[in-house]
Amino acid sequence: MIDEQNTSILIVDDTRENLQLLVSMLSDLAYSVRPMPDGKMALAAARLEPPDLVLLDIQMPDLDGYEVCRQLKADPRTREIPVIFLSALDETIDKIKAFQVGGIDYITKPFQLDEVVARIDTHLSLRKLQYQLEQQNILLQKEREKSERLLRNILPEAISQQLKCDRQSIAEEFNEATILFADLVGFTKLAAQMSPLELVEWLNQIFSTFDRLVRKYRLEKIKTIGDAYMVVGGLPTPHPNPVEAIASLALAMQREIKGFTRQDGAPLQLRIGIHTGSVVAGVIGIDKFIYDLWGDTVNIASRLESQGEPDRIQVSASVRDRLKEGFEFRLRGSIPIRGRGDMETYWLTGISQTTTMPIAIAG
Repeated sequence: MIDEQNTSILIVDDTRENLQLLVSMLSDLAYSVRPMPDGKMALAAARLEPPDLVLLDIQMPDLDGYEVCRQLKADPRTREIPVIFLSALDETIDKIKAFQVGGIDYITKPFQLDEVVARIDTHLSLRKLQYQLEQQNILLQKEREKSERLLRNILPEAISQQLKCDRQSIAEEFNEATILFADLVGFTKLAAQMSPLELVEWLNQIFSTFDRLVRKYRLEKIKTIGDAYMVVGGLPTPHPNPVEAIASLALAMQREIKGFTRQDGAPLQLRIGIHTGSVVAGVIGIDKFIYDLWGDTVNIASRLESQGEPDRIQVSASVRDRLKEGFEFRLRGSIPIRGRGDMETYWLTGISQTTTMPIAIAG
């Protein structure tokens, strides 16, 4: 038997003797009892302060028990409250109608007190279990949403959806992808002048600024390695202007980094390298996996960054050819790229002042 002082029962009956008997009996069992002599008052009371259970007579003036139950079940505030009919009507059709309008039990008058108590306790116990299950489902849904947010923060949305359906390795070739690598100039020396916690907080501020720019231009951040920052345009979700968006991101990163200063007061500088071409992208392994890129295009973009100069954006000829109508460049010349030999490269210096083409669709 449930014996909880806060358990509330609404008793609806137009016969005073029945109300008095039920109130006396259930109050002795430590239930909080509210007697109501008619259906209208019962509905108002239930909506104002929903009870845990309703004992409901059928034959009442103005509003009978069937209609009271029907209205309770139609109201979101009261539809989950269990309703037990307590009536002198003993025909099968009366009981069927009671269940059709939403009742969960039917007790015939004259009733046995022990039976009424037993059925009340049973349905209150079931209601309590149902409530506990609902709360567990709510917590489970919150945890699921938290996991979903975490997964989306680690992996691109399209890839996280694939992984949920199939945990096999994911690898896909893309013929056109534009890759940016950025690196903080003099990071090793700067790191030696800070405590580890200061260094992490400093990097977090910088990379968070870059993250917001990446979202603005609808690109995909791949990873950070130390002070290196890697972004790709054109995958895994197609982008209408990936090369233009990456170039615009690089110029925006150069502007934003000037808002950060070193401990000696000098402005921070970036080296940035950009290349475009085919790559393989995907997720491999079973532990601590990330979405990553492989291929010659990745290596060339990385070398263009590492062999660049402070506060400059070095791009390959393939990037320059795709952007020459909308951006300004200056020829750097040929530089040796390990594994590829000499490559002609350019400095990206800004957006052309005479262009009429749309530059970088921002989201």
